[in-house]
Amino acid sequence: MSEQDRAVEAGEWARWRRHFALALALIGVGIGLALVWWTSSSLLVLFAGVLFAAFLDAMTRALRPVLPIPRALRLSIVIAALTFLSFWGLLRGALGLPAQVRSLIVIMEQQLAYLQQRLIAYGIDFLGTDEPPTLSSLIPEHSQLFGHAQFAVGTASSLLASTIIIIFVGLMLAFDPKAYRESIVVFVPLDRRARVRAVMDEMGKSLRLWLIAQAVRMLIMGVATWFALYLLGLPGAIVLGLQAGLLNFIPYLGPILAGVPIGLVAMPLGLPMFLWAVGIYTVIQTIEGYVIGPLIQRSAAHIPPAWTLIGIVLFGALFGTLGIALCMPLMAIGRIAAMRLYVEDWLGDRAQGRVIAG
Repeated sequence: MSEQDRAVEAGEWARWRRHFALALALIGVGIGLALVWWTSSSLLVLFAGVLFAAFLDAMTRALRPVLPIPRALRLSIVIAALTFLSFWGLLRGALGLPAQVRSLIVIMEQQLAYLQQRLIAYGIDFLGTDEPPTLSSLIPEHSQLFGHAQFAVGTASSLLASTIIIIFVGLMLAFDPKAYRESIVVFVPLDRRARVRAVMDEMGKSLRLWLIAQAVRMLIMGVATWFALYLLGLPGAIVLGLQAGLLNFIPYLGPILAGVPIGLVAMPLGLPMFLWAVGIYTVIQTIEGYVIGPLIQRSAAHIPPAWTLIGIVLFGALFGTLGIALCMPLMAIGRIAAMRLYVEDWLGDRAQGRVIAG
């Protein structure tokens, strides 16, 4: 065989090797996506544990200028303080919150029944039934919230079990985050480990900043709503403020959902009270969303509003309610990974990657 024939054969063999490697990579990606789809409920719970670990780490870092002691001691102080506040809140809430919640549910269901009767009188049946509506009847099934897809929390996993997993995963990750980071980096080629380590650190920083900013926004929204509704004399103001603060965790969609109970509770008190309650809540939400929020999240992850709404719809369709709640932090770290590892390293466009990723 001549040298030219051997060169041609070697070229053919190299081309087939590339095709074979590409096919194996595509098969691997397909298997990975299938595993993510089948185990999405567990993965989202684990990611919630990662978020909890990032929150604990952020609080621990915030204590460093005040308490220059070893990190483990500062983390223990943070955990003890959060445990005390949690038990204190549960004990205080157990005294009055359940009764207020039940009272508000009764009021809202009465208003829904009244609205249904008025709409039926005009030939509009928005529930498709003549039965008195309940709040649970207005909440679609988890598989139908945005479409027929896999639901977020499997039937075998209870809320209590998921909460316990989130807490323990967060605690274990928070006590030694570098060790867990290195356990992932070790599977990366040696010449890429420093880069992957830097990207993972940047993702962790983005999560910490976003969580702290979001926690501050939720606190401001909850307290401001409670205080304003309390001054108006609206019943259950503390519960309405609490749900407004918690739902503020979900961008754009959460504040709209939080306004519905406020309007339903204010309706029996007359049109002036309804207009005052809804108007004040709208003013508070507008100031928080367009003035306070951007000031707090200047250093946190920035995702354009349109992409945020698209992400909420897609994550809701794919993973249900838990996907909606975790959409923003997932998009934040996914955006950093895509910009750094794909746009900058693979495509070589470092300038555009830095501009887009902020």
